[in-house]
Amino acid sequence: MRELRNALGCYPTGVTILTAPDGEDGMVGITANSFSAVSLEPPLVLWSLDTSAYSLGAFTGAGYFAVNVLAQSQLDMAQHFATRQKDKFATVDYEVGEGGVALFEGFSARFECRTVATHDEGDHRVFVGEVIAFEYRPDIEPLVFTHGRYAEIVGHREIRDPAEMWSEPWI
Repeated sequence: MRELRNALGCYPTGVTILTAPDGEDGMVGITANSFSAVSLEPPLVLWSLDTSAYSLGAFTGAGYFAVNVLAQSQLDMAQHFATRQKDKFATVDYEVGEGGVALFEGFSARFECRTVATHDEGDHRVFVGEVIAFEYRPDIEPLVFTHGRYAEIVGHREIRDPAEMWSEPWI
């Protein structure tokens, strides 16, 4: 199992904080890197949560979730929400978005989503959400996770014009 985890860790991912209302006038939030795009039409994203997670019931019952894509400067927040403490929001500023989700400032991108499906697969529950609102800041580099640690993006020389690359169909 450790070797598989190490192999999967070779694929760099962004770092997110997923949030949802807990149904008791509070919030739940977790650091996760299981976030992915599913579809542009309709706009769908997905993420997954261990079925033994304390916050599983809140995320399942909320009907909405937010994906806060963290900036490189938000490493402390990533570590804070990766802990098992009960009230992670006691010392954190946030605004409330659609469906009661918590949205953070300083983000690289953030998505407000309505849960449209959940699937139990292995030891995780997969959440699929329709994006109902989003913001992004292309000038703010995202925080990255790879090889079991946080990392920063280092620019790479451009091989082709990015506008030209995005005009081609996806494979």
